[in-house]
Amino acid sequence: MKTIDLSIKIGFGTFDELSADDQHLIQTAIAATENSYSPYSRFQVGAALRLANGKEVMGANQENAAFPSGLCAERSAIFAAQSNYPDQPVTALAIAARNEHGLMHDPIVPCGACRQVILEIEDRYKQPIRILLYGTGGVYVINTVKELLPLQFVGESMK
Repeated sequence: MKTIDLSIKIGFGTFDELSADDQHLIQTAIAATENSYSPYSRFQVGAALRLANGKEVMGANQENAAFPSGLCAERSAIFAAQSNYPDQPVTALAIAARNEHGLMHDPIVPCGACRQVILEIEDRYKQPIRILLYGTGGVYVINTVKELLPLQFVGESMK
């Protein structure tokens, strides 16, 4: 048996090193954390995405006492965008989070379900989504969700 090396390269820098558009999208994601309904975890996640037409859509995590009934911020934003602008590809997605102490120092990453949904959107529109993961200590800049999900399952996988 041979070994396959699946390595990724992502950017890491400060907020100030980002373009004005990326900074604005992150600020929108930070603002979206205030829309979180998270009475159980008290972990507020906000997402903001930019569509090809320039429109921005926000999402925030929504919890429920029946835990599987909640929804992550990333999917909240993506599903809202796809419901309202189905002809518009997502070009960028920013994610920020806070707890009872404030904004997180280290960036958080999307869960597996969110990664799969982002992958499906990339596959649907045949273009990568730039992902910005914000923390007060720095920002991860990822050019495609495939860097977070190196082995993918998409519709083509079922043919």
